[in-house]
Amino acid sequence: MTHIYNILVRPIVTEKSAYQTSSLGQYVFEVAVKATKAQIREAVEVLFDVTVLRVNVVNIPAKRSRRLRNRRLLIRKAGYKKAVVTLAPGNTIDVFEGVQ
Repeated sequence: MTHIYNILVRPIVTEKSAYQTSSLGQYVFEVAVKATKAQIREAVEVLFDVTVLRVNVVNIPAKRSRRLRNRRLLIRKAGYKKAVVTLAPGNTIDVFEGVQ
């Protein structure tokens, strides 16, 4: 079984996730590949002391790209699992809010 501190790998901060955070109350995390929705819900509720309404999970596939100088050399970026966590109204996670 995965420990609760190993489920959330890192927060994902992009323009889209910033919009979701500010207007929809949704937070985006990269999570462990074997984590389930119930484990993600429990980890967010315990670590950040908030109420989670919904958890959506997306498996991002691995991508291949080429080097700039040597076009034949292929590089493979690993795939990962992404979780979009919707919080109850009035709950926020301060890590995402930035400078206040």
